[in-house]
Amino acid sequence: MLNVTDLTLHYGASQILYDVNLTARPGAVTAVMGTNGVGKTSLLKAIAGRHPYSSGTITLDDVALNHPGPAQAAQAGIAYVPQGREVFPLLSVTENLQTGFACLPKADHKIPDRIYDLFPVLAQMKDRRGGDLSGGQQQQLAIARALIARPRVLLLDEPTEGIQPNIIKQIGNVISLLRDEGEIAIVLVEQFFDFAYDLADEFCVLKRGSVVLSKPAAEVARDQLLAQVSI
Repeated sequence: MLNVTDLTLHYGASQILYDVNLTARPGAVTAVMGTNGVGKTSLLKAIAGRHPYSSGTITLDDVALNHPGPAQAAQAGIAYVPQGREVFPLLSVTENLQTGFACLPKADHKIPDRIYDLFPVLAQMKDRRGGDLSGGQQQQLAIARALIARPRVLLLDEPTEGIQPNIIKQIGNVISLLRDEGEIAIVLVEQFFDFAYDLADEFCVLKRGSVVLSKPAAEVARDQLLAQVSI
C-alpha cells in the first residue's frame, strides 16, 4: 500500500501542495481530480521522485522512501506514465519496451507475452519507431513500458489526453483488468470526468494544492464530485 502523509511541495518560492494525504491500495484505482493547476501532476512527480518535496512522508508497505530520486522510486516499485508519454521517438517499439528492463535482474530482461496480450497493436508494430505511432498508440506503449518493470504502484497522468475514443476504451479496459488482478495500486490523474468516475474506487480531490475530498467511490455521489472538480 502507498501512503502519502502531510506532503508539501514548492516550486521555488511558490508552494504548490499543502499537507496532502493520499492512500492507494492494491486492487484499487485512486483517482486524483481537480481543475488545472491545483497540483495533481506535482503530486505524481513527488511520488515518482521527479520533483523533491519539502516535507511529509511517502511510504510503500510501511517502508519510508525518504525523498527518492526517479531511479530509487522505480526500484521501490513505482512506475510513472507521465503526461506527454515520453516515448523515445527514434527507438523502435521493442527498444522502447526494453528500456523498462532497467529495474529488473538480467535474467528477466525479456518482454512477456502478457504485454502484447494487453496491447495487441504493439505486437503488430514491434519494429516501427516510437515517433511514428499515433498518440493513442504511444500512450499504450508508455503504459506497457511501465508494466515491464512489474510495478507495485502505477501512476498514470492524463492517459486519455488527445486520444481517440476507441483507444480510450481499450486503455480503460486494461486499467480495469490490472485493478481486478489485485496486485497493483493504481493512481490515476484524469480530467476526463466520466472515464475517472467509472474506473475509480477512491477519489482524492485537490483544490489550490489541498485535499478537499477524500472518500471511497461508494460514498461520493456523481453530482457532488462533479461540483468539486468543476470551475
